[in-house]
Amino acid sequence: MRYGVFLFLFIFLISATQAQISREQYILRYQILAIEEMGRSGIPASIKMAQALLESNNGNSQLAHKSNNHFGIKCKSNWTGQKVYHNDDEPNECFRKYRTVEDSYIDHSNFLMGNPRYAFLFTLPPNDYKRWAEGLKDAGYATAKHYAKSLIKIIEDNQLYLLDTKQTLSPMLANATKAQINNMSEKIAINPFFARTTINVNNLKAVAAKEGDTFEILAQSFAKEPWELYNFNDLPAGYRPQPNEVIYLEPKRNKSPRGVDYHKVSEGETMHFISQMYGLKLKRLLRRNRMKPGEQPIPGDWIYLRTKKPAN
Repeated sequence: MRYGVFLFLFIFLISATQAQISREQYILRYQILAIEEMGRSGIPASIKMAQALLESNNGNSQLAHKSNNHFGIKCKSNWTGQKVYHNDDEPNECFRKYRTVEDSYIDHSNFLMGNPRYAFLFTLPPNDYKRWAEGLKDAGYATAKHYAKSLIKIIEDNQLYLLDTKQTLSPMLANATKAQINNMSEKIAINPFFARTTINVNNLKAVAAKEGDTFEILAQSFAKEPWELYNFNDLPAGYRPQPNEVIYLEPKRNKSPRGVDYHKVSEGETMHFISQMYGLKLKRLLRRNRMKPGEQPIPGDWIYLRTKKPAN
């Protein structure tokens, strides 16, 4: 019997240890969601991430595990969703329960946007994380005396201010321990919650860019590297996609399918535009039409999509 009890405790302690994640792992998991919510709400991603880290103990708190509540938001009178009870300032207080961590992040944004006492925060510059931290404390988000200082320290210690410029933090963590998260690679574990719908364009996997997207955001969303997406789409590093622009997630074709042999150029069309339209590699398309990089067609020209253009 004693052996059985010790074995149970041993297994329990191992399971508890495995469930813990580090601050760096938490940032890698949820940084894209913080950036996405910044684009939707205007709340600095650095502030959202710092609050989540502080309120949820890096995702390890009992409240985070029991209810996916990463911001310590209590029920309030207008809450109609699921509830859990947890000791906080008072015993057995009511806290909101969420289906997913993503729901918690979204509700945190909605909670701040929908509450008049936080309205002044949205007049602050979006990169002014210090005044945001102080404003949250002044507005009564938390009772801890040093709440603002704690948020600012977390932001500066972990360079979370980079999130406010839509830079993710994996480069910063390059020298950190590359721990495995639930037996998944770090790249896969960066963004397990964030589902983007892919589309089929020219029998290639692609995505339609949204407002605020960057190639870095898209790359992490689909477990790619930014340089891969730049290469797939024949675009220079630093290019910012436009809303609804098609971004290929795999290499384009060398030539068009049978029966699609030519394209007649219309006003405003570039060789890059045509290469994206048909899902063709730009360099191959230029060579096929005996053109140099940077050279553009004129309206009425015929672009060869499958075979090489005859020499004049």
